[in-house]
Amino acid sequence: MELTVNGVKRQVDVVPEMPLLWVLRDELGITSPKYGCGVAQCGACTVQIDGMAVRSCQAHIGEVAGKSVVTLEGLGNKDQHPVLQAWIEHQVPQCGYCQTGQIMQAISLLDLISQPTDEDINEVMSGNLCRCGTYPRIRTAIHAAAAKKLAEK
Repeated sequence: MELTVNGVKRQVDVVPEMPLLWVLRDELGITSPKYGCGVAQCGACTVQIDGMAVRSCQAHIGEVAGKSVVTLEGLGNKDQHPVLQAWIEHQVPQCGYCQTGQIMQAISLLDLISQPTDEDINEVMSGNLCRCGTYPRIRTAIHAAAAKKLAEK
């Protein structure tokens, strides 16, 4: 099967039922999406498929073939991405385990809603769990990233 991962066309020889998470981590060596729960409830494995946030533990490679997958590694110049800048400026991570999923979900949120309210953030980000409880910093960073994106326009 062929898919584009982080802008590069990749071929994988796996069964169509294999979760995208395992293809990314075990077959392609992309380790930013993390295994958290395996049932799409925690968000640690969140990636973007054709621009939409998706839980890679439940997306089978057969459903993803031919599509574009972006992980944290595919964000380009990480120093320039407004969400990553905001994450650093507001010291969001503690343990960091959930953060790549949080970041990928936040990017999708800002692509859909350029100036989200607290309620928008709470609703969209509610499926991404953080055991360290950094939700207030996540919300602050999303607002900061939205302001940066608006200022860049």
